[in-house]
Amino acid sequence: MERDELGAWLRLILTPGIGNDSARRLLAALGLPALIFEQDPAALQQLLRPSQAQALQETPEDLPALLDSTWAWLQEAPQTRALVALGDARYPVSLLNIEDPPLLLYLMGRLDLPLDTSRSLAMVGSRNPTPQGALNARQFAQALGQAGLTIVSGLALGVDGAAHEGALAGHAQAPDRLATVAVVGTGLDRVYPKGHRDLAHRICEHGLLISEYPLGTPPLAANFPRRNRLIAGLSSATLVVEAALQSGSLITARLAAEQGKDVFAIPGSIHATQSHGCHALIRQGAKLVESAQDILEEFPGGSALPELAAHHHDATEDGVLQAMGLDPVSLDALQARTGLDIAPLQARLMALELDGQVARLPGGLLQRLVRA
Repeated sequence: MERDELGAWLRLILTPGIGNDSARRLLAALGLPALIFEQDPAALQQLLRPSQAQALQETPEDLPALLDSTWAWLQEAPQTRALVALGDARYPVSLLNIEDPPLLLYLMGRLDLPLDTSRSLAMVGSRNPTPQGALNARQFAQALGQAGLTIVSGLALGVDGAAHEGALAGHAQAPDRLATVAVVGTGLDRVYPKGHRDLAHRICEHGLLISEYPLGTPPLAANFPRRNRLIAGLSSATLVVEAALQSGSLITARLAAEQGKDVFAIPGSIHATQSHGCHALIRQGAKLVESAQDILEEFPGGSALPELAAHHHDATEDGVLQAMGLDPVSLDALQARTGLDIAPLQARLMALELDGQVARLPGGLLQRLVRA
């Protein structure tokens, strides 16, 4: 994209009163943005309200600065940064079928690798998952990544971050495709949350960061639910790992279902509020999944998962793990179940925690972690 063309696109996006719907109507009727700005108000009023037509005659005050910063951003790393406009051959076809496709997409990362949405899975869930939920997200993403799927998520805390991490861990066995795609709610010159800065850099090395928002856009609350339509749109199915009933992840699942795509959900404890959203999805027709293989078999050409280099523990070898069960448990209840004195019980729990088999939860509760 040349600088003048970029300027015309940015001017269209910045013009007050011109939303995506109005802009798409203008583009369909008149062609590229530069042609729109050559029209007189009378011609534009055939397509827009008078106030909108008048707004297009004026240059937005913030256009020069945004054009300069965006052009500099693109020129700084042209091999890994790009803007793709609606109608461009590189624009993901799957996004043309969603509600309100964005006019511009900002891309950063492995531009040399194709984005095959037919082999992409959205993974979403709670920003505050249980330890088991975070482990599930990472292990499902790693297994499916090793099987050749690209994991799409939103770079948020919790399940999103665990899914990206798992996808990157599984990338070594399928290096010829994008490991993971992060659809963010800020400009690509910012990372939110800041704690995911290193993760974002690693995603750029093996995947893509995508945003519809101009550079400099801060983490505004309204932007994050909107980006969920892109997460669903860039995937052929969606997996909800953990979600409360009011979780934004259910928005992604609903959008995926509206787009005619499969929705999967991992069940959890009836006592965990983070699982209630998944249970609601299953009641509404989402496919209950217990393993990554349950998902892979729904993809065209699905096959058996490769063997994972994961360590498994036989619960029959440890009475404490058997006594814990799979739901959160208090130390007092566990002591009553095992009959152990408090000192040896705590020592055993510490060993199991260090080995990654037990996690401590808020409120002094403990939970056994089960690896896939």
